[in-house]
Amino acid sequence: MNFKKILQVFVPLLGIEAVFMIPAIIIATFDHDVHVQIAFLKTVIVILIVAILFWVISRDAKDGFYAREGLVTTGLAWIIMSILGCLPFYFAHEIPSFIDALFETVSGFTTTGSSILINVEEMSRGLLYWRSFTHWLGGMGVLVFLLAIVPLSGKNEGFTLHILRAESPGPSVGKLVPRMKKTAMILYWLYLALTALDYFFLRIGGMPWFDSLCTAFGTAGTGGFGIKADSLASYSPYLQNVTTVFMFLFGVNFSCYYLIFIKRIKDVFKDEELRTYLGIIFTSILLITINIRPLYQTLSETIRHAAFQVGTVMSTTGFATTDFDLWPGFSKGILLVLMLGGACAGSTGGGFKIARIILLVKSLRRNLHENLHPSEVKKIRMNGHPVDEKVLKNLNGYLIAYVGIMVISFILISLDGFSIETNFTAVVATMNNIGPGFAGVGATCNYAMYSAFSKLILIFNMLAGRLELFPMIILFAKSTWTRR
Repeated sequence: MNFKKILQVFVPLLGIEAVFMIPAIIIATFDHDVHVQIAFLKTVIVILIVAILFWVISRDAKDGFYAREGLVTTGLAWIIMSILGCLPFYFAHEIPSFIDALFETVSGFTTTGSSILINVEEMSRGLLYWRSFTHWLGGMGVLVFLLAIVPLSGKNEGFTLHILRAESPGPSVGKLVPRMKKTAMILYWLYLALTALDYFFLRIGGMPWFDSLCTAFGTAGTGGFGIKADSLASYSPYLQNVTTVFMFLFGVNFSCYYLIFIKRIKDVFKDEELRTYLGIIFTSILLITINIRPLYQTLSETIRHAAFQVGTVMSTTGFATTDFDLWPGFSKGILLVLMLGGACAGSTGGGFKIARIILLVKSLRRNLHENLHPSEVKKIRMNGHPVDEKVLKNLNGYLIAYVGIMVISFILISLDGFSIETNFTAVVATMNNIGPGFAGVGATCNYAMYSAFSKLILIFNMLAGRLELFPMIILFAKSTWTRR
């Protein structure tokens, strides 16, 4: 294990985290929140001290960066970023418990949106900004951002590849262009452009600039931290509809946007995952609209709430315009299934991913076919291209780990004594980076009632879900830390 090379990656990463706290300091200065200013300044000093320490240790780092280093770097980077990123909340005493501050920050960086705050509107604007910005930074990936702007790897393209593969969501990572660094830059330019477009449409709808900024950050990262107690329920139907559209857009594989950019639009419509994603969206909206029609006065209001809740759950954003915990069991059942499925691979959304579900269904069909015709060899294809058997093997391993972590987490947090519905959906919501669940962790509730132990379990779930499980599992594997 090349520990010094790993520490070398953390140096610019921590510098970026410190720089991104400057807007929050400016907002706190404008609002005359001295205690928030001091909290951020203390945090920046701590970050710089840690960065200098890492730099001193890693000055003579040798080359050699492989898949194992990429996984460990990704897992540790997110943990370190979260620990240091939670300090402003803790130093300002607006979240007095360190575990609670860490929970809130991990929920931000992993774009989960689960919160321990009982009254979010009491929090200072500087901290609200930082809380929402963690969504935006975590949406596309903090290391992807680092790769896009900092020349870390020199001529070693493998360095960039291993980190990008470890952090990017989905069954596999492909290149948009030959060089991975340029791929990272393209992804972030597309991400920035869509975020700016979302902000623009919110502003022309009359939403205040600060609300628009925080909402755009939460929508782009599919995170869902609201700055009001009722999330987006008190905003106009226009603003809710804008957010609905952009939640769906950020749940699409960003490769599709790149294909549109280079005018290969036909290839976008041929994408199996996108077609499945859109099909599930429209079917779910239709079924829920029919089911909840008696609850709302007009059909347009019914469709608006149905579409918004499908969008917020399927894209794993976590905003809310109504208390969907009061909906009939049929609609809640659909939302629960959507929580498990999630968005597209290569998007900022979480969940199991539509691409994995498609591959699992095709794998099942092949197994049934081979049982009927043992002599035939059938290749699984995705978008007309054969799928490597290694991808299918990794998919099976992912499914086992996914189910295993969910079961163990559910049993462990059940020690707190809450209902099965509360505990199960809390695990589903954190593991799939959604935010709200049902019952005690529903759209109008929060996670404050859980014990420190359960919050640590849910913190692990959020990190594991965002990082596609393996980087977090690798950190706890004995073989990772043994010399070869």
